[in-house]
Amino acid sequence: MNTTVRDMLGIEFPILAFSHCRDVVAAVTNAGGMGVLGATALTPEELEVELDWIEGEVGGRPFGVDLLFPASYVGDESDLDPTALAELIPDEHRAFLGDLLERYEVPEIPEGVVEQSFAKMTVAHERVGQLADIAFAHPIRLIANALGPPPPMMIEEAHARDIPVAALAGTRAHAARNAQVGADIIVAQGYEAGGHTGTISTMVLVPEVVDEVAPVPVLAAGGIGDGRQVAAALALGAEGVWTGSVWLTTEEAETHPVVKDKFLAAGSGDTVRSRSITGKPARQLRTAWTDEWESDESPGPLPMPLQPMLVDDARARIARASTTPGSGAEKLANYFVGQVVGSMNSVKPARRVMLELIEGFADTVERLEALADTAGEK
Repeated sequence: MNTTVRDMLGIEFPILAFSHCRDVVAAVTNAGGMGVLGATALTPEELEVELDWIEGEVGGRPFGVDLLFPASYVGDESDLDPTALAELIPDEHRAFLGDLLERYEVPEIPEGVVEQSFAKMTVAHERVGQLADIAFAHPIRLIANALGPPPPMMIEEAHARDIPVAALAGTRAHAARNAQVGADIIVAQGYEAGGHTGTISTMVLVPEVVDEVAPVPVLAAGGIGDGRQVAAALALGAEGVWTGSVWLTTEEAETHPVVKDKFLAAGSGDTVRSRSITGKPARQLRTAWTDEWESDESPGPLPMPLQPMLVDDARARIARASTTPGSGAEKLANYFVGQVVGSMNSVKPARRVMLELIEGFADTVERLEALADTAGEK
């Protein structure tokens, strides 16, 4: 896989792995790809600890950081602090969520117990800027913006340090805008992907984006879980792949055990794009949680960041209580995942997943070469 992205990032294989788990990031980097730590839900102090640990594990091999500078959200053009933003949440939504938790008998978190939030979101530019400062203080080899064009501050600081900037896009127009502001790599993320995603499939989106932003290299994302899909991505003109969901059921992943079990049992049709966690459309496992927010009784999700502010504590309660079999919390528990979940049927070490991606790619290329030779003989 001799591609532009491989050379740009100094990696052996142009396979990038987005993960909130530092162990996955380190494992993929050590296996010849590039682990990219999803840092949005971390505090600056937590990010410092995570990056120090990764740096110590990878022995100088390249790794990256993914942040979330959304192009727009409620309050983004004001000086509203979290308290003022919280006052924008309608009583109707608070009442709906309270009733939902009561109907599913989700217990309160005991007093004095501090739970790591299951869906914590950090979107304020000042806070994300602090995370970027922490990231730049470490030897990262990539910084990515997961939602919208990277802000000038990110691009200027990254380029001053010779760090490539990646930006995710779900349409040709978004990709063009990301390239125009200075992104070095465009991640074309198709409809199949987990997390924030648009409505155009990977098969259609990738060649559109490749043609639109050339010569800026493109990574394909969405529905990539084995070597055949890696080969398909490169055949469409991508210079590598950006993967995420496939790492959620690895041994190293810190995926909630109840959610991991649901992933292992799920089919490719068991996901849905929903605004019920972040306020923006994000593909996730379909559960009672997403069904309730789409029901006739629901007031509908709020825009970012009001929706995560509303549901954050509730989802922490659900995560804590969901380990009780048959409970309402177990029915509600979910997380972001792509349609490739239907192929995530066993728990494997991340290094094994990397090996299977590489071997599957090689086998696919060999098969295509054989087909081409056969066609030539005719």
